[in-house]
Amino acid sequence: MESTEKIKFETNGLGKRLKSMLKVDFRRAFTTPLFYIMVGVALVIPVLILVMTGMMDGMTTVDPQTGAETTIQGFTNVWQAIGTVSGENSAMAMDLTGMCNINMMYFLAAVLVCLFIAADFRSGYCKNLFAVRAKKTDYVISKTVVGFIGGGCMLLAFFVGAMLGGAIAGLPFDLGTATPSGIVMCMLSKIFLMTVFVSIYVVLGVTAKQKTWLSLVISLGAGMLLFMMIPMLTPLNAGFVNVVLCLAGGVLFSVGLGAVSNLILNKTSLV
Repeated sequence: MESTEKIKFETNGLGKRLKSMLKVDFRRAFTTPLFYIMVGVALVIPVLILVMTGMMDGMTTVDPQTGAETTIQGFTNVWQAIGTVSGENSAMAMDLTGMCNINMMYFLAAVLVCLFIAADFRSGYCKNLFAVRAKKTDYVISKTVVGFIGGGCMLLAFFVGAMLGGAIAGLPFDLGTATPSGIVMCMLSKIFLMTVFVSIYVVLGVTAKQKTWLSLVISLGAGMLLFMMIPMLTPLNAGFVNVVLCLAGGVLFSVGLGAVSNLILNKTSLV
């Protein structure tokens, strides 16, 4: 009898392609200095903010032209660096505590995503990647996941830095009307909300391609437009509803804007 050999063809499905793409992107993103520099900056920023504003708290400056006096008001509580309780007027205020807090990490995430994507196009990595094995959908999903995890690490690093900076500056850790569970929900909401911003940054990054300056400018501008919604969605007294809303928003934006990113890559030149 003649022996017959069965030839098996391996199917290169979405799961296998995406796993390979994520493996490459994680290795490239988290074994390079850029990621660790960003996380280090996120850790140091709250320490500097809380210590320096504590030193300047109560200082009065005088306008030489009008003679008007302005008193610098620093942070009165460590948790102001993380957020505000819903319903407080300071949640929407464009003052020191309203701007110099953990929400700045959404802008730092824009820098990470834009630099990462621009480097892919500038080096010719994307052109070779799409020609050899990966599909554009895999690329978009992978960059969104990597950006989300990178942004989440920055938020956690800022939280740790805020605790250290508050201890160094001697600020109180009184929770006030907030609760420990509310702060946990607040951080989870902020982490899930990061997906919304990362999805926007990925769209703008693949649009600008190798033009890093352009992707950064429009990404930071888009972040500014959405900045005021962050304290409303992620207050210190956040609950399960806030977490669900941020998670649902992240999923919807990832799917919707991911499709837009894929369309842009299919319809435009890769160089």
